[in-house]
Amino acid sequence: MERKMEFQELCELLETKQYTKLRQFLAELNDADIAALMEELDEESLLKVYRILPKDLAADVFSYLEVDSQQMIINSLSDKEAANVIDNLMADDAVDFLEEMPANVVDKILANAKPDTRQAINHLLRYPEDSAGSIMTVEYVSLKENLTVNQAIEHIRKVGLDSETINICYVLDAQRRLVGTVALRYLLLSDGDEIIGDLMHENVISINTLMDQEQVAAQFKKYDFTAMPVVDNENRLVGIITVDDIVDIMEEETTEDMEKMAAIVPSDKPYMRTTVWETYKKRIPWLLLLMISATFTGAIISSFEEALSVCAALIAFIPMLMDTGGNAGGQASVTVIRGLSLGEIEYRDVPGVLWKEIRVAVLCGVSLAAANFVKLMLFDRVGLMVSITVCLTLIASVLMAMLVGCLLPIGAKKLGFDPAVMASPFITTIVDALSLLVYFRFAAMVMGI
Repeated sequence: MERKMEFQELCELLETKQYTKLRQFLAELNDADIAALMEELDEESLLKVYRILPKDLAADVFSYLEVDSQQMIINSLSDKEAANVIDNLMADDAVDFLEEMPANVVDKILANAKPDTRQAINHLLRYPEDSAGSIMTVEYVSLKENLTVNQAIEHIRKVGLDSETINICYVLDAQRRLVGTVALRYLLLSDGDEIIGDLMHENVISINTLMDQEQVAAQFKKYDFTAMPVVDNENRLVGIITVDDIVDIMEEETTEDMEKMAAIVPSDKPYMRTTVWETYKKRIPWLLLLMISATFTGAIISSFEEALSVCAALIAFIPMLMDTGGNAGGQASVTVIRGLSLGEIEYRDVPGVLWKEIRVAVLCGVSLAAANFVKLMLFDRVGLMVSITVCLTLIASVLMAMLVGCLLPIGAKKLGFDPAVMASPFITTIVDALSLLVYFRFAAMVMGI
């Protein structure tokens, strides 16, 4: 409701051309809220609002806008104005923006940007995609270990406004090696003549520049930090990663896992910005693979055509058996994949995982078989032998499905693949084939066909 009222007020001030009041109104809002309101405007109004924003506020709001809106703003600005936007962005936000822009636009912006801005951006672009180096920012507060508290506070006053955060300051030696950290609160509460080297915390948890972003997120989760230093192979401080970047990474990684679990090639674009052709290319490879693999199921049914002709009632239960097996395998795989991604399951836990899934499968299989047996005898009236065959197959299918569902993701991770690849569609295809083989084998044993 409040958001709607703010948007109405924004539109009213625009229509009546009360630009001074509009500027004051926007200055009282949060950067992210301003960006959200601007995204609801048409292109002309969005550009007008952006030009009304104070210079410093405009740069902050720009980082929260959608890529399409950012590109539109940049295209509407002169080369110098566009470069000024980049100069006022945090280095990591600037890199995220430039990676989405056409090469000619990037060249134009960087050509007019400040030398230190170009240097910072080029520094971040050197690192592999999805590495700690590619998501870090170079705007941080570093202190020399021989400074006094008063000197340190004076230094923070000079560089603090241009830093991502000043809550934690990083202490470096003469070779820029990271030797400790000191919290701002300790500086404020300490005597002005004390030496930073005596106050600093020496047991520093840091991240290597080449560490994968998913591992970086795990480190943040483990230590509950709001910021972590990034060092090179010689332990020299090159940047920091803050928790706001980690939130974006966790969202990105979760989306990627969900797409893989649905048998879709992951995309780094939002759904509405993905074209039909791009969406098609992401989905068709797995659909083709699963379709081809499903032909084995058809081949199994064809090979038992004679048995099915003897007892046509068996055909009616094939979908139920296959669906139940696929559902059971999907449940097991999702649980194990989640456990692997959170670090709750290690390779040494495999025997325990198997034993647990076997017991769960037996309990689930027997319960489903008992309920199904009652239904088959009282309502379907298919006969005792058919009921026994179906129920035995049901127990075996659930058992196989849960074992396959937990073993495949673990095996995939062991081989260096993302466990999410071994998700429901793939597991369902395997379980379907196994369930049919077991079904017809039980039919031969119990019914003699």
